[in-house]
Amino acid sequence: MTPQDASIESEKLCRLAPVIPVLVIDDATKAKPLAEALVKGGLPVLEVTLRTPAALDVIRAMAEVPGGVVGAGTLLTPEDVKAAKAAGARFGVSPGATDRLLAACESEDLPLLPGAATATEAMRLLERGYTVQKFFPAEASGGAPALKSIGAPIPQIRFCPTGGVSLKNAPDYLGLSNTLCVGGSWVAPADAVASGDWDRIEALAREASQLSR
Repeated sequence: MTPQDASIESEKLCRLAPVIPVLVIDDATKAKPLAEALVKGGLPVLEVTLRTPAALDVIRAMAEVPGGVVGAGTLLTPEDVKAAKAAGARFGVSPGATDRLLAACESEDLPLLPGAATATEAMRLLERGYTVQKFFPAEASGGAPALKSIGAPIPQIRFCPTGGVSLKNAPDYLGLSNTLCVGGSWVAPADAVASGDWDRIEALAREASQLSR
């Protein structure tokens, strides 16, 4: 998969809903009902971060949920890419980008949303062919004003800002011409996941799905 093809696929996913849930799940038994609640609420694209021992099992379970598109976040190494793809991930997300990681995703035909926080990082990815990127960590990097400033001289790049994004500030990002969607964890609060309050999560997802862009 070329970087250009990866960006085309990433853009399609980013346009499915205004918010991509960023999920850190410790218990794989929660995976299926969580995915079902989010999809039912209008958020079909799900990012499962590889931050817990259960993450790959969570991806396997969510990959079976009708209407959902599950991907792997926090990809750091080629080994992560292979494991995520084998588990059923249909896309990848990384906090930054290295040549080895990019090459691994291209080799495995896994569309990647590579992370960038500065104009230089964004330009290096653009030079390789990635026109859809993750702006991370969004709030710590200056928030929506910073992303707007980056977009002015590099309008050909579209972003999914993640990191500190909430229901309150999501509209600031979604109102920018260079933002396709945002990534956020607020739609799946840890306490709601732990208690199995799927109705609450579905309601949060539905609220997020109605955000304008």
